[in-house]
Amino acid sequence: MALTVTSPRNGLWLLLCSFALSACSSLPTFVPDLARSRAGPTRLESARGPLSAAQSKVILERLRARSPETDIFDRHLALEEAIVGSSLTTGNQVVLLQDGPATYQSMLAAIDAARDHINMETYILDDDEVGQRFAQALIDKQTQGVQVNLIHDSAGTFTTPAAFFKRLTDAGVRVLEYNPINPLLARKEWQLNQRDHRKLLIVDGTTAFLGGINISSVYSGGSFGQAANASARAAAVAGNGNDTLAWRDTDLRLQGPVVAEFQKLFLETWESQKGEPLTAKNWFPPPLSAGRQVVRAIGSSPEEPYSLIYATLLSAIASAETSVNITNAYFVPDPQMLAALEAAARRGVDVKLILPSQTDSWLVLNAGHHYYENLLRAGVKIYHRRGVILHSKTALIDGVWATVGSTNMDWRSFLHNRELNAVVLGAEFGAQVQAMFDKDLLESDAITLEQWQQRPVDKRVKELFARIWEYWL
Repeated sequence: MALTVTSPRNGLWLLLCSFALSACSSLPTFVPDLARSRAGPTRLESARGPLSAAQSKVILERLRARSPETDIFDRHLALEEAIVGSSLTTGNQVVLLQDGPATYQSMLAAIDAARDHINMETYILDDDEVGQRFAQALIDKQTQGVQVNLIHDSAGTFTTPAAFFKRLTDAGVRVLEYNPINPLLARKEWQLNQRDHRKLLIVDGTTAFLGGINISSVYSGGSFGQAANASARAAAVAGNGNDTLAWRDTDLRLQGPVVAEFQKLFLETWESQKGEPLTAKNWFPPPLSAGRQVVRAIGSSPEEPYSLIYATLLSAIASAETSVNITNAYFVPDPQMLAALEAAARRGVDVKLILPSQTDSWLVLNAGHHYYENLLRAGVKIYHRRGVILHSKTALIDGVWATVGSTNMDWRSFLHNRELNAVVLGAEFGAQVQAMFDKDLLESDAITLEQWQQRPVDKRVKELFARIWEYWL
């Protein structure tokens, strides 16, 4: 979710404090073409450890053979290898999860099966039916001797009662509040605007979940078909009705060697926040081959010189040859991202954006609308997902480079937040993401340039006002 003056979690005072206290850092300029050369070939890691250059080449050639005619691998991997640092791993299983019910069912089943430890990191953890269900599941496992460690963002859980977390700590769960809003509770330099927007669950070091889904009852309904249509009708009758709309989101369940990379990111966050020492557990069990997907874990942090996810996505768009399909909840592109999307469309790439028609953040929505006209003129196709609150953050490039995670296409995600994404290479998983995209497209309305130019004056005024705040949203 975005930090806005309209959110019940983040009052106007928080936004103004962020405005006053945040240094105006900026996104660096990347030129993907200049970084394509690298010292050596791409190396992969398997369950048995690093693969040789020859073994890695065989796997990547197999991926190329199954893919459309494109050199996305060569053109993208060159930059990604240089900037990310985390291993490109093979032997993974990746399951695409759509919306809250399916994701929660899979997460709770994994929690129930835990035998050694559970590490959970989330932006929002509400004290509602879903939040209580997760809390009880975590307490039950802690009581059984499974160590549970939980990181929650201070701003994201601002309205969650302290008693909710006390119940967890009383049961033995280790709870860490990320970057407390109260400066008296700060464990390091107080940076109010820096937030932990990651959503991550790791069970026994063998299974990981990540994506855009928070722990909240707003995800209790599905976003396709009759249920979503009923929610939309109810919202229309109620007037505004955002509280009654289903939330459309996407998560991944991963097993295989890449889970160790996500585990490292969780432990690094705990250490960087000076959390109390964790009980020694089997954080990194011997990795096992769980499938055939090639995956890279990418985490970004405001403490780093630049967002690795931003640089990776930018390079993928710059390398695109046939298609760019992006679904994103909060779209306020910086000039460089805007230029990359427009340049891709102008060179003949089929660029499609599925963006929200309704949102929990009118400032972000209107700030993003300011850029529609230039994008449409360049040939970018824009669609509004109807009848739901769109919260997904996914991208598919040329049908073979896919990413799912917590990262929005806005300044907040790229500059101020800890974010987490997985990049999956190959046409097999790409086809699944494409099918999901096409399904959302059927539930979306196309925005044309002629239609957009006829929007009313009051809408344009809102866009101009929202743009003033886009850096802090």
